Order: sequence, then structure tokens, then C-alpha cells
Amino acid sequence: MVLICRNYKGDVDMSEIDHFMHLLMQHEEEGLLCPVMSHGNVHFMWIKHSNLYLVATTNKNSNASLVYAFLYKLVEVFTEYFKELEEESIQDNFVVVYELLDELMDFGFPQTTDSKILQEYITQEGAKLEVAKSKVPTTVTNAVSWRSEGIKYKKNEVFIDVIESINVLVNANGSVMSSDIVGSIKLKTMLSGMPELRLGLNDRVLFGLTGRDKGKTVMMEDVKFHQCVRLSRFESDRTISFIPPDGESELMSYRINTHVKPLIWIESIIEKFSHSRVEIMVKAKGQFKKQSVANNVEVRVPVPSDADSPKFKTSTGSAKYVPEKNLVVWTIKSFPGGKEFLMRAHFGLPSVENEEMESKPPITVKFEIPYFTVSGIQVRYMKIIEKSGYQALPWVRYITQSGDYQLRTNV
Repeated sequence: MVLICRNYKGDVDMSEIDHFMHLLMQHEEEGLLCPVMSHGNVHFMWIKHSNLYLVATTNKNSNASLVYAFLYKLVEVFTEYFKELEEESIQDNFVVVYELLDELMDFGFPQTTDSKILQEYITQEGAKLEVAKSKVPTTVTNAVSWRSEGIKYKKNEVFIDVIESINVLVNANGSVMSSDIVGSIKLKTMLSGMPELRLGLNDRVLFGLTGRDKGKTVMMEDVKFHQCVRLSRFESDRTISFIPPDGESELMSYRINTHVKPLIWIESIIEKFSHSRVEIMVKAKGQFKKQSVANNVEVRVPVPSDADSPKFKTSTGSAKYVPEKNLVVWTIKSFPGGKEFLMRAHFGLPSVENEEMESKPPITVKFEIPYFTVSGIQVRYMKIIEKSGYQALPWVRYITQSGDYQLRTNV
């Protein structure tokens, strides 16, 4: 069922969308599901979000990456407006959705896509909608479309968060199969006027574009900047120079494809005794510097679906059985670097043996380590220049956290 649609150019018949679900189901049955599907000379580019499909149609050789960037931007904007993007939130907000679709794109070309600016003149109250439309904010026609003029704060501050997520896959023999770091620099800007900011990173950081290799360097790949960053300046001398959006924003994201030593190492022995019980022993070791502490560590250990009567013994923290997910969750609030902790679990198994061949899910780990980055990236300086000459304070925080962190077991 089509919930809502908008034909920007009028060159694709609106009835073409009726073929989409049939094509999708056909491709799914054949195991050939792909992000671009065609019916005649019409191409469908689609993404799925919760219970919705967002579909763009074109009959030309369109820029696919631009289309997908726009579809994901739609999700971001609608989520900002409606908190949850699902069928019900679209049905409850048809008028606002149509208004947004008209402002986000014009004749097939993306326009204003910043939700903070859109919220200045497209509100969720129908009565306000007409009043607000009479005066479009100057930001829409400004070169700096992501920031309004006349912003004032009593105390001028900017908070910089450098957040790195570690993805690790370790096989049952203890070898690291794959690992990488996904990072982002997030800002919370509380600055008056139209400030010019310059961000300097440490000399170890090299961007993939440079093509240089200096041994002990951090080579960033897949670097993506917020639209506020002056790319021409960055291309010429690697200076990250920008007029920031007000409030929270992601300044840049990056990936570092490197061999990462697992920060929390897990060794496990899982013994099944047929018809009677299963014994689990898990040892966790902090393989990061002793001055650092991992917070809210969760070690999730899979157990057979027919296990019962759990008993636990831990050297620190607490363990609990989550039967609906067939997991033991071992929680350690504070895990200092270099320390080792132990957890033992005992489960009964029913006398009738489970004949089903169960899959072997891996052990997964969640954690967060403040004041620490794996890559060694550091903010060397943040210069804040504004014509009124006020003094502003930059604050920097570093956080390393688990991403997709899996350790396979033998059992």
C-alpha cells in the first residue's frame, strides 16, 4: 500500500510504484535482493526503515549515491520531527510530510535538508503552519543555510566529542579475523553570532586522500564532513575550517581499517554433559592501559535454548539469565585495564535430549572507555574567531566504545 508519494518532475507515471512490491517479493524469493530494481525503463531505488519502504523512481541514469543520500536524509528529518518514523507517524502527519517533501526537494534537486532550519518555518501545529510560511528564514537563501543569524548565548562554549567504535571478529581459535575503527567527531555548539572555527588534529592523523605513508600514522578512510566544512580549504592545506550549526551536529566521520588488539579479551570453556547439565567458564581480561577504566561492561554468553536452573559465581560484577534471548549477561560496572575477572555458570539440561541442531552464536561484548581513543587521534586546537571578539571555551572529550564486537566459541 502506498502511504504517501510526491512526483517532482512528472516524467514517471505514478502507477509504476504498483510494480515495486511484486518485484521485491520476486527478488527475495530468488535470493537476488538488491538495492536497485527495474521494471521496463523505470528504476526503483529503495531503503527499508522499521515497517516502511522509502522508494525513489527514475527513468534516467540518475546519480544513485545522491538518491540514497537523500533517502537516508529523509529518514533523519522525519525522525527529528516525529521521534519515531513508522506507518502510524506518517498517517498522523500527512500535512507536515507533504510540506517537508516540498521543501526538501524541488524539481528533482535536493534543497534545504537541515532539520533545524526546516523546523523554523515548518511546524507540526497546523495552525502555525500558515503563519510561519509567510516569512521564510533568511538561512534558506543564505550561503550559510545551516545556521541562523542573531544567535546569542550568555556563556560561549563548544563541546567536542571524539567517539570511536571498535568492530572485532575473533574466531574460535583466538585469531582476529577482522577489525576496524569507526569514528566520529561530534559538536555541541553554544556560540553567539557567526563564529569561524578551525579544528586541528594531531600530526599522526593522515587522510586517505594524501597518498602518503609515514609509518606511525593514523590513516583515515571514508572521511565524510558536514556540509559546513570548507572542502576547498581542506583540500589545499588539510585545515578543517567551518561556521558550525547551532546545537548538536556531527562534524565528521571516518573509518580506520587496521588490526586492532581486542581491548577486552574473552576466553571461554563451555562443556555440555548430555541429558544433565552445561558448565560455562568465562575469563575477561582488560587489554588496555592500566590508567583507563571500561564502564558498564556487558559480556553476553549464549546458552542452549532448553537450559534451566541457572547458578552463577563471579569474581566481580553480577550475572543474570535472560531466557527469552538464551543468554547469560555478565555485567561489570567498572573494569580497570590489565585486570582479569572470572564468571562461572551452571545450567541444568532436560533429560530428553534436544535433537535440533542449534546454531552457535558468538559471545558479544559491550563497553565504553572514557578519555581514550584506540587510533591515537587527538584534537590539538580549536580556534574560535567571531567579529565581536568574545572569549569562548572549547571542551574536548574522548570515548572508545564497542561496535560489532564478537568472539566465536568452539561449542
